[in-house]
Amino acid sequence: MLLGLFCWMLQCCAQNESREYLGNWIGTLPDKHAFNFKITLEQINPDQFQLRIDNKNPILERTFTLPNREHLRFSIDNELYFNLKDKGGDVYGYIQSGGFQYYITLKKEASNTYVGNWNVFMLDDGLTSDELFLNVDWYNDQLEAYPFFGDQRFRGFYASDFEIEDDVLSFSDINTGFHFRAILLEEAIELEMYLINNLITKTTLSFSDKYWVPPSPPVADNLSADTPEPLNDGWDTSTISEANIEYTPLKKLIDSINANALVNIHSVLIAKKSKLVFEAYFDGFNRDIPHTMMSGSKSISSAMIGIAIDKGIIESVDEKLYEFVPENYQYTRDSLKSKITLEHLLTMSSGLDVNDKASEDHYQNPSNPNSWLKTVLEAPIIHEPGTYTDYGSANPFLLGVCLNERLNQPMETFMHEKLFGPLGIKNYINFSDDTHTRPYFGGGMLLTPRDMLKFGQLYLYKGIWNGQQIISKDWIEASFKKHTRLQDVPNKNEYGYFWWHDTYDVNEKTIATIEARGAGGQFVFIVPELESVVVVTAGNFRNRKGNQSRELFRDYILPALWH
Repeated sequence: MLLGLFCWMLQCCAQNESREYLGNWIGTLPDKHAFNFKITLEQINPDQFQLRIDNKNPILERTFTLPNREHLRFSIDNELYFNLKDKGGDVYGYIQSGGFQYYITLKKEASNTYVGNWNVFMLDDGLTSDELFLNVDWYNDQLEAYPFFGDQRFRGFYASDFEIEDDVLSFSDINTGFHFRAILLEEAIELEMYLINNLITKTTLSFSDKYWVPPSPPVADNLSADTPEPLNDGWDTSTISEANIEYTPLKKLIDSINANALVNIHSVLIAKKSKLVFEAYFDGFNRDIPHTMMSGSKSISSAMIGIAIDKGIIESVDEKLYEFVPENYQYTRDSLKSKITLEHLLTMSSGLDVNDKASEDHYQNPSNPNSWLKTVLEAPIIHEPGTYTDYGSANPFLLGVCLNERLNQPMETFMHEKLFGPLGIKNYINFSDDTHTRPYFGGGMLLTPRDMLKFGQLYLYKGIWNGQQIISKDWIEASFKKHTRLQDVPNKNEYGYFWWHDTYDVNEKTIATIEARGAGGQFVFIVPELESVVVVTAGNFRNRKGNQSRELFRDYILPALWH
């Protein structure tokens, strides 16, 4: 009894001491390029390779025995995974850290040495700001801490796995796989950042009673409608005058963005008649930084299902979901769920409870003790499949599980070989599901805007890119068909296979579009009538301005295209 009371008193004392650190802590990073890594892979004898990871300082060095020279697969402490291929030239493939799968190319620099860059935060030019902010909070009866960089191009960490021992609070980032140690000093917090258990950088934070406002990103000068630069990336370029595009609306667009009348716009690109004719970046972004597509990458998920059908890996959209579900989850099947087809998933008409028990907020919640798949399959079905359309990411998530069950290779490799490789896309990041082995089909991929534009161009031209038929014409037409009408969105848009339909009025004409859409303002607009594709990326995630990208398209882009 006395021992229990004593332990309780010690616990209360520790909690009260921890709560003294609640609030805002601010500091600066010693090196804004600390997270731009150089990867070196050196063959030191026929089946041994040495891996080195450096920023300006050595971070990690390991030696591996890899008898299969063509497929170089290895992991470091079951946290950092490499899946690389060597076909006698450069080495290429994936680095998986946390939930991100980074596509990387290691250039051959000598007969036995391969070197490449790994930009963990996707920022090729380093962070624009050295500011670092840490919010310390008390939640779920424990101390928690959430770090933020001053560079708002990186959307932030998804901190979890909080543990406190003595005066050290440890936690991890689900996305990048980084580990943190917040050392609680008497009047400061020393924050250390690790790749596995290898220190990357550290800084000291001071308490602040002021609300932290991220510094304004640098705005590039002289953004204009001049001819985009040819980069040998598959795009032919042209001028807006040759494409018969009106300059004045685009000039007004740039001025409005620079004057902050249009907020948090990151890029605007236009392709017309298969040529890139306009390209502008803002808020510190550039053509080499992959940008989150959020749910816009659902349309890429649809493409992968179409390619799998084209290749005979999946028979048709009429196959039933439970023909793919692993045996240990078959117990979730019932009379209604057994009717769900791949087409029901593609059209958001599975009938699953996607707004509650099968919602992303529920199955991705770190406090959920079950796997994402178990959570989604155990969720109730609330509509007869095919009778009601509710937008929800559980549908494409299940499609990713289905495709993975039929493949005899890693799904990310299949995606690259059949889609990204043929499109010349080499700078991108997959977001994986909770298995950390399977790309998440519900959204979250990161592509450069030029590569997003390629994907839209591929669909505009019936599956052809630069003369190569990558996806069948039949799948493109089926994807663009108006299969259903979304019931849980304000405009109740008609909907294809993860493609939105909409119309816009401009200069007394109604223009029809087919769109990939993602939260925060990520859009790929396909305009068949004008033989055009438009990409807009943005960062309007928490200000209720995610729809601003559509307004921008309506008020500036369409008047330039149709006049």
